[in-house]
Amino acid sequence: MKIIVNGENQEITANCTAAGLIRLLQLDTSKIAMEVNREILPKSTFENHTFNEGDSVEIVRAIGGG
Repeated sequence: MKIIVNGENQEITANCTAAGLIRLLQLDTSKIAMEVNREILPKSTFENHTFNEGDSVEIVRAIGGG
């Protein structure tokens, strides 16, 4: 199944969860936010949220500083 992650095509398995995508991309969950089809996805739903063909996903990482 294909989705778009940060503007790039990404092939994932059917029933891939948001948590599974994060593991696939090797990201640290403590420092990211995810938006699916322009709606913020709460971290509490990452384990259960599955994607649909063509979903648009934006993942941003927090960067400290000041």
